[in-house]
Amino acid sequence: MRAPTIRDVAESAGVSKSLVSLVLRGSDQVRPEKRDAVLRAVRELGYRPNAAARSLSEQRTRTVGVLLNDLRNPWFVDLLDGLNSLLHENGLHMLLADARLNCRTGQDLTGPFLDQRADGLVVIGTLPDPAALDAVAARIPVVVAGAHDPVPDGVDVVAGDDERGARIATEHLVGLGHRRIAHIAGYGAVGALRGRGFEETTRAHGIAGQCPVEPSDMTEEGGYRTTVRLLSRPDRPTALFAANDIASIGAVSAVEELGLRVPHDVSVVGYDNTSISRLRHVWLTTVDSAGHEIGRRAARCLLDRIEHAGGPGAPGQRQLTVPSLQVRGTTAAPLTD
Repeated sequence: MRAPTIRDVAESAGVSKSLVSLVLRGSDQVRPEKRDAVLRAVRELGYRPNAAARSLSEQRTRTVGVLLNDLRNPWFVDLLDGLNSLLHENGLHMLLADARLNCRTGQDLTGPFLDQRADGLVVIGTLPDPAALDAVAARIPVVVAGAHDPVPDGVDVVAGDDERGARIATEHLVGLGHRRIAHIAGYGAVGALRGRGFEETTRAHGIAGQCPVEPSDMTEEGGYRTTVRLLSRPDRPTALFAANDIASIGAVSAVEELGLRVPHDVSVVGYDNTSISRLRHVWLTTVDSAGHEIGRRAARCLLDRIEHAGGPGAPGQRQLTVPSLQVRGTTAAPLTD
């Protein structure tokens, strides 16, 4: 049996092909009874629009490329949910790729999205090769979400206020009475901003000399190893602030393996408010960086560039979401300090 066509739908509904097209595009210029007749015919016939033909007629594929720094990072899940929810509401679909994997295998990071004629590109996190954005940003609208690295002209950036979030986390620990607070630092622009917020806050309270900063790679193993080093000091910290939730999980494991308890002996604060932090047996105090909101705003920026005059050449804008602290079960006042 041949697949039903738009002509079949029009004949079944007793309307013109152009009116069927208006209904399928979601136009509000169609009377309710005509729309109902068309949608009923679509269901009964099992009609599916020809996406390729539609792309040719509209000069759009209704697809958006999404390039992630690393699919293993759980924070990206909330961001993707916010991004996809708004894209889906506007009839767009995501084409997802892992930049870390593509870079490791020598693949072009952005070329495939141009080959697929994506209407735009959202880059999530810091790319292994930031220069990869230069060529694609000149061709299609690009938005960077969740990163603070330099971008080409005409690229919008939506991210959290990481420096402010780190200050909030550090103020929480100081407010509980901690004076020996260590920071398990991250890398890149995001790690630098979170580290700056921590150091500025400890200096403001006159305790910077008691608050070491230890580099880490923002992985669970990195958080574990860094915590072992920190807790082996004679003046071991009574609190740890890690650059992300994943490193915090490693920190909690290290505390417990060393025969100490969280938060009785060592308080731990993470960053990102991922699903891991909300697990009942973890129940991590962490900074909520508003990942879902970052995703929604990134989608809005991209839609504006696609649908209006703001094409690739329009000046780029930078938006910061406001972080908040989620106090759970891994922080408490120190026993002694």
